[in-house]
Amino acid sequence: MKPDLARTGDAVARLLDELGPGACPDTVAAVVAQACDDLRGSPTGALPELVERLARVRLAPPMADA
Repeated sequence: MKPDLARTGDAVARLLDELGPGACPDTVAAVVAQACDDLRGSPTGALPELVERLARVRLAPPMADA
């Protein structure tokens, strides 16, 4: 089950704000949609938060070697 579209839209908006003006809205929306699909079967109540967290991790720039 997917979180309702309004909450998914909220996640996309928050992530776009965090990523700044260089972020591509289509890419962010696609990553959020993929996170929804990947988390299918998770507890419904936790799904919106889990989707946003997973999408945030996937959109984060790679860490440079120290």
